[in-house]
Amino acid sequence: MKNIISKLNKAFESRIRLGIMSILSVNDSADFNTMKQLMDLTDGNLASHLKALEGLGYIQSTKQFIGRKPNTTYTITEEGQKAFKEHLNALEELIR
Repeated sequence: MKNIISKLNKAFESRIRLGIMSILSVNDSADFNTMKQLMDLTDGNLASHLKALEGLGYIQSTKQFIGRKPNTTYTITEEGQKAFKEHLNALEELIR
């Protein structure tokens, strides 16, 4: 019997990581506070998931100051876009 879940990417099993990748796949970029508000998360919870995805090379961050306040913006990488698309395709195949 074919293993129907073997194509799912473990990096996206968390609903938070799935949310991050969903936001970044349909937007050019998103900043930390926007994602925090959209997903109703604490700073630490969001930061740990962003760090994990960045460590995998699926997203990248850009740090800057707006006025005197730090601002970190995230974008999805080509590798992240590819991995996320493959994960979504695997989910579609699973529910068929």
